Amino acid sequence: MSRFLFVVPPLVGHINPTVGVAAELVASGHEVAWVCPDPPLVGRLAGPGAGPVMGCAGAPRGERPTGLRGPEALKFLWDRYLLPLAEAMAPGVRAAVEAFRPDVVVADQQAFAGGLVAERLGLPWATSATTSAEFTDPLAGLPKVGQWVRQRLAGLREAVGDPAGTADPRFSPHLVLAFSTPELAGEAHDGVCWVGPSVTARPPAAGFPWEWLDPGRTTVLVTLGTANADAGGRFLDVCRSALRERADRVQAVIADPGGVLPARGDDEDVLVVPSVPQLALLERGVGAVVCHAGHNSVCEALWHGVPLVVAPIRDDQPVVAGQVVDAGAGVRVRFGRVTVQKLVSAVDSVLDDPAYRLGARRIRTAFRSAGGARAAALRLGELDATSQKPAGTRGRRS
Repeated sequence: MSRFLFVVPPLVGHINPTVGVAAELVASGHEVAWVCPDPPLVGRLAGPGAGPVMGCAGAPRGERPTGLRGPEALKFLWDRYLLPLAEAMAPGVRAAVEAFRPDVVVADQQAFAGGLVAERLGLPWATSATTSAEFTDPLAGLPKVGQWVRQRLAGLREAVGDPAGTADPRFSPHLVLAFSTPELAGEAHDGVCWVGPSVTARPPAAGFPWEWLDPGRTTVLVTLGTANADAGGRFLDVCRSALRERADRVQAVIADPGGVLPARGDDEDVLVVPSVPQLALLERGVGAVVCHAGHNSVCEALWHGVPLVVAPIRDDQPVVAGQVVDAGAGVRVRFGRVTVQKLVSAVDSVLDDPAYRLGARRIRTAFRSAGGARAAALRLGELDATSQKPAGTRGRRS
């Protein structure tokens, strides 16, 4: 039996993939604990039996101007969220290590404190890469931003990590678990263990009106994830109008967690709800997904062989959208400028052209062959088994 400590940011899309991995570890007799700035969020997503969840300080996810794109958006993300989050989390992560005494730390790729604290304390650690965008080096074309990031990471290491260390906290030298496959990501990348999406059952969502769905029409799901609730008013309104034009054959389910869509009297063919039981809906049968190209939304759609219309907003989303298009599994539109007719055309394409469904099903086959949560849990077990750390010294700095 080994102990695994998951270090995660308070972001649904980063916690969900680890939930299945933790469940597999527990089922194999291991112990699991978590550290996160939002323990109730982990508890809600992981459910009972997920192991203790320890809190730590966090950093506010500052609201970015909706028009911020490119280098400015990346710098904002790092400067206003990722780096302050690491500094805030570090003391709590260290306290969690000292309390739980894990054999292995599993650090989310955006929870830098996990890898840095583990390195400082001499613990083996694995990276949980919930998006494959970092493997493409999104800063390669932005040398000044890349240099700035490296300088900031060096300063962060001095503050909370091992000053003598050399590992990038986004890429563990011990194990990098990527929740995708080269069939979508585009290339294998040395040192990365591709386990495919970690898709596991979630607690049932109460209140979804399943009886509203018409079995005689194709369902199109529209979602912008949980982190873009306030940015999508215009886009969701375009989707509603576009899909209403195809009401003779399509029924639209639109997730609107921010309540940005005003109610309309002619919405009988469009269901607008605050949240959607996404996996259950995909399992039941969806013809297409319209989304922001968030990695989890894309992978969950392709896990079910569903083609996509992707409208990336920022961060890793343009990279993931490019992967979808290159894989032949969907069509890309411009988030801020798409018109009703362009969206109608894009939805028609993925619904009517069999090539897109074939592309999505090819990715589905690759995903399901990769092993998912079970494969990730096995690799974590192997990491602990091959660690040279002497027994009785886990969680201590040598």
